[in-house]
Amino acid sequence: MKFSIARDTFLNGLQLVAGVVERRQTLPVLSNALFVLDETGLSITGTDLEVEVVSKIQPQSVEETGTITIPARKLFDIVRSLSDEAQIEVATEEERAIVKSGRSRFTLSTLPASEFPNVEEGAQSCQFEIAQGQLKSLIDKVSFSMAQQDVRYYLNGMLFEVSPEHLRLVATDGHRLAMTTLDTSNLSTESLQAILPRKGVLELSRMLSDGDEKVSLSLGSNHICVTAPGYKFTSKLVDGKFPDYERVLPRNAEKTVESSREGLKQSFSRAAILSNEKYRGVRMQLEQSLIRITANNPEQEQAEEEVAVNYDGESLEIGFNVSYMIEALNTLKSDDVQISLADPNSSALMQAKEDGSTLYVIMPMRL
Repeated sequence: MKFSIARDTFLNGLQLVAGVVERRQTLPVLSNALFVLDETGLSITGTDLEVEVVSKIQPQSVEETGTITIPARKLFDIVRSLSDEAQIEVATEEERAIVKSGRSRFTLSTLPASEFPNVEEGAQSCQFEIAQGQLKSLIDKVSFSMAQQDVRYYLNGMLFEVSPEHLRLVATDGHRLAMTTLDTSNLSTESLQAILPRKGVLELSRMLSDGDEKVSLSLGSNHICVTAPGYKFTSKLVDGKFPDYERVLPRNAEKTVESSREGLKQSFSRAAILSNEKYRGVRMQLEQSLIRITANNPEQEQAEEEVAVNYDGESLEIGFNVSYMIEALNTLKSDDVQISLADPNSSALMQAKEDGSTLYVIMPMRL
């Protein structure tokens, strides 16, 4: 294998796969990326056996085609450290890859391409196209609510629900739930649910752009596959049943508060400074046209904030994890938000005032 390539082109291709490749692997070949050079261009593949990313780039010149695996992070760090205008030559000699640029020369160990594992995709149940920016926005609206290392492994990921009417993404860690829905007629002829693991969610969000370019999304019984110009993303799905999120949505939340999103977020942020560092609890007292937010900690310090709101109902006192409230308010992009409550023991439902497509459910705390 021998080719020359512009530094920026090479870096973009390596950047897509570098996030998937783990530094410490039980299998040495999983620390490497698979390079396949042929007449159509150079494809670079990285995998951790759960998630696989293939990026496709065009070298400036190809002297000799071939396949090999090269340490992914080391090569990425080398290319990133070179100057922006650098031209890079890559060649393989025996069991080594030689990387040259100007007066710099690097020799990297390689492993045979035959040792590199292949992620089996399996049959696809449904396939559709969606704008990259649209899919990225949906993921970013709910991804913060995914669990991390929960023993209920199906919570360590995101639910993709496809039906003839909508594409819905849901994430929950058992204390809060985030749900966003995109109305799409004739997206799929059947209804399908799939749980994408946490790492796959984060990698896919990182790869997607904010633009209107279309990507093809395929869902099967075991895999999800997203194909875009320049790359292909494949991930295994979590084998488990996601909780019935419909049951979590508050039904009798008749007390409705409307407030400026930014004002409420800043008040919660200031109160959080003096909240208990471990439990992060704040007390929210709801009165006519007013929310009073109070926080205290074991050092007997106290914060109190008052926020003018649009509320005409009975008084109510309820406790929340302030971090959950702030994260939900950060993700909503509207000027005004609406919070629906029932009683001190029931969850709160938060959404944008003018748009009910994205919902956040936050469980109360006993303070």
